[in-house]
Amino acid sequence: MINVRKISAFLLLACASLFLAPAHAQLQGVGDGGPGPVKAQHLTAELVSLSPDIAPGGTLQVGLVLTLEEHWHVYWINAGDSGEPPKITWTLPEGITAGPMLFPIPSRLPLGPLMDFGYEDEVAFPVQLTAASSLKPGPTHIDAKVTYLVCREVCIPGKAHLGLNLNVVPGATAAQPVGALGEALTLIPKPLPPDAKLTVTGGKTDFVLNLTTGGRETNAEFYPADQDQIANAAPQQIEPTSDGVRLRVRRSDDLKTLPAQLHGVLKLSDNQAYEVTAPVTPGEVAPAPGSKVAGSPATSSVTTISAIGLAFVGGIILNLMPCVFPVLFLKGLALVQSSGQERKHLRSHGLVYTLGILVSFWIIVAALLILRATGSQAGWGFQLQSPTFIAVLAAGLFFFALSLAGQFDLGLSLTSVGGGLAQKQGYTGSFFTGVLATIVATPCTAPLMGAAIGFALAQPAGITFAVFTALALGLATPYLLLSFQPAWTRILPRPGAWMEILKQLTAVPLFGTAIWLAWVYGNLHSGNSQGVDHLTRLLWCFLALAIAGWALGKWPANWKSAIAALLIAAVGLAIPLYQPKDTTLVWAPYSQQSLDQARAAGHPVFIDFTAAWCLSCQVNERAVLKSADVQHQFSKNNVTLLKADWTQYDPEITKQLASVNRSGVPTYVIYPAMKNSSADVLPELLTKDIVLTALKKDTNP
Repeated sequence: MINVRKISAFLLLACASLFLAPAHAQLQGVGDGGPGPVKAQHLTAELVSLSPDIAPGGTLQVGLVLTLEEHWHVYWINAGDSGEPPKITWTLPEGITAGPMLFPIPSRLPLGPLMDFGYEDEVAFPVQLTAASSLKPGPTHIDAKVTYLVCREVCIPGKAHLGLNLNVVPGATAAQPVGALGEALTLIPKPLPPDAKLTVTGGKTDFVLNLTTGGRETNAEFYPADQDQIANAAPQQIEPTSDGVRLRVRRSDDLKTLPAQLHGVLKLSDNQAYEVTAPVTPGEVAPAPGSKVAGSPATSSVTTISAIGLAFVGGIILNLMPCVFPVLFLKGLALVQSSGQERKHLRSHGLVYTLGILVSFWIIVAALLILRATGSQAGWGFQLQSPTFIAVLAAGLFFFALSLAGQFDLGLSLTSVGGGLAQKQGYTGSFFTGVLATIVATPCTAPLMGAAIGFALAQPAGITFAVFTALALGLATPYLLLSFQPAWTRILPRPGAWMEILKQLTAVPLFGTAIWLAWVYGNLHSGNSQGVDHLTRLLWCFLALAIAGWALGKWPANWKSAIAALLIAAVGLAIPLYQPKDTTLVWAPYSQQSLDQARAAGHPVFIDFTAAWCLSCQVNERAVLKSADVQHQFSKNNVTLLKADWTQYDPEITKQLASVNRSGVPTYVIYPAMKNSSADVLPELLTKDIVLTALKKDTNP
């Protein structure tokens, strides 16, 4: 289900990248090149130095210090999904040269499903000045023109003209690093120590960075120096080791071939980071077994034999999980009812039930091995990553729960409880009950299973097969033992009227599981602006299944009602599986002529002032402007859609922005159909309600 708070927060975040060269010339700067701080929009900029003196033939650390207003940020050398870092253009006296601007350790700046890299509060960018030995003593002045981008809800490009007065003094000594510049110098990523080693393995979906430092590291983040190397917002999986850390970083979807090397910053803490460059070796590295922290008892001592044992015991315990116990309980009731049958017959049912579980697990293992061979990382319950599988499983459990609740008699084909099918197709019922037990077990992980499954997925196919087979046998063992020792069923209560009530109560956890699966289904679409609609379709499916169940209960054992119920259920299941076609409308490029023509024709006009570097623009577009409701109203009211792309500086677009008292993007303007009506300027952060309300007002005279 879409989390409205997350979407709202997401829309409150934005960033952009710096204007290209043509735009820089149009920016109004602050400062006159003199010393001291200058105040700009949402930040203060200043050139500082560790000392006012520099010696001929010596060096001096200076730096650009940006002090930001709360919640505003600037960018690292690789800004992430959008943005540009600050830049300095120096004007220096003869005999003084400036080195490259250095960037301290960055932070991750999450933006919903996207991620930027940069700095908040205060940041200093050190630069080393070098004086020629022939430099004459006396006062001198350095001059810097700085361009930057500062972002919060909107992004504001700016430039500042800064300066610094220095004295050339023979014999001047280096000063102690103090203040913001001194702190920044301690935060510049360092080269790897000689005793440390970094290797990088590149797979089809991930980079795996293995850092050896000689000590266990519990935190790590990787910041690529180059764009389009990694999926910036994807979680980075930390796997601490006894002598370092292993970091799993997802590859960018735009990275079609592996790079020869990976270059960037490996951050171990807020105060420790290394600048790293390592060749990329093609290959696949399985996730570390068990828990996240290596060396714990659950992972470090796992061997093939112990993994098989843990899997077997975990499978037994799995029977007690809420998602599996109702199935085992119903099988136990079946044994109570059939305890008078021949022992051979009961044993056969137990073996067939076990075979159903084994076959189901083997199918899962085969799918896991195929996915692993193709480079995908999949684990226990990987089916739950598929919206289609979730919808089918949730619908099946809901329908099954309706039967247990007493709406209709589903029969022994799934539960092995009933009359006629037990006599004719009893073994089929037992087999598919084993299949059902496996299906409903996949959302659960019993104690001890985690280490065993993690170990199995990192091993060759034979060991993986053996561990999962042990898990299957553990799941089947309780019922199998009861079928071989029917006398043990004496510990179970005798059949009676209470069984029907208890069977109905058993439906409660299955209804709960169906609700949970509906929640999972909604979360799988949480990044989609139509996520609530997807969840609603699944609820309509539940309603259709309830109607189908009513038909089966109203006319039991009637082939006509069975066919009608099947058709209703099929239609219901098709509702969440249906994917509507894309109805996105076409936007025309903005020009004053196209605006004038549309207004002359009496059409309302919606102008989207946007830029490729404006992330909030992209968010508004995906979450609001492309939503089905807004697109429908655009089409219904014959709105002319114009996109004013300001990625490259355009004086015509700048002039139009100024006409509505705006100076940046995102900006959204509606011109009503009436020719002389004034522009309706919408907020920078859009919601569907804001746009729909404005359209209703501006398209209905």
